[in-house]
Amino acid sequence: MDDLLSEKEQIEQIRSWWSEYGSYVVGGIIIGVGLLFGINHYKSSKLQAQLDASAAYEALIKYVVKGNLDAAEIAADEIAASFGETAYAAQSRFAMARLYMDKNRDQDAADSLAAVVDSAADDELKHVARLRLARLYLYQDKAQQVVDLLLAEDNSAFAALYGEVLGDAYTALGRIADAQSAYQNVLMDPMARGIVDQKLVQWKVLDLPEIEVPSELESEPEPGEIE
Repeated sequence: MDDLLSEKEQIEQIRSWWSEYGSYVVGGIIIGVGLLFGINHYKSSKLQAQLDASAAYEALIKYVVKGNLDAAEIAADEIAASFGETAYAAQSRFAMARLYMDKNRDQDAADSLAAVVDSAADDELKHVARLRLARLYLYQDKAQQVVDLLLAEDNSAFAALYGEVLGDAYTALGRIADAQSAYQNVLMDPMARGIVDQKLVQWKVLDLPEIEVPSELESEPEPGEIE
C-alpha cells in the first residue's frame, strides 16, 4: 500500500513538475531543433556558394584559354561581385592578368594584380600578386615603383624572390651599391636555394658596373702622406 501511494505521489510530482516546467522543455526542444536546422542550412548554403564559385571560376578559365577577353571580363566581374570574399576572386584576377598580358594590355594586367594586393585575400596570395606586379613594373620600366612596392616587405618565405627583383630595380635606377647589397642578401639567404636561380643572381652581381668613387675621395691623401 505504501509502495502504491509512493508511486501515486511520484506521478503527481511529475505532473506538477511538468505543469510548471513543461513549456520550457518544449520551448528548449523547439529552439534546439531550430538551431540544428539553422546550422545545417548555413553549412548547406556555404557549400553551395563554394560550388557556385568553383563553377564560375571554371567557366572563366575556359574563356581565358580560348582568349575570349569580353566573356572573361564579364565572368571575372561576376566572381568579384558574388564571391569576392573567396580565394576564387583572387585567382580570377591572376587569370585575367595573364590574359591581359597575352592581349598586350599590360596596364590592365597590373591593375588586376594590384587589386589582389589591396584585397582581403590570403597573405600568401597577396605576396604572389605583389611579386608578379613587381616583375610587371620592371617590364614597364617602372623601377622606382618596384622599390616602393617591395622595400618595406618582410617575409622570410618571399625574401629571396623579392630581393632579386629589388636588385634588378636598383640596377635599372643606377643604384649599384643597393643592387649589389640586394643580390648578396639573396645569395646569403638559406631559404633561397630552390626558390631562385642563384647562379643567375651571381651573374647579375658580376655584371654590375663598378661603383664610382667620388672625385673628392680619390684626391684625398692617405694618412701620413705628404701633400
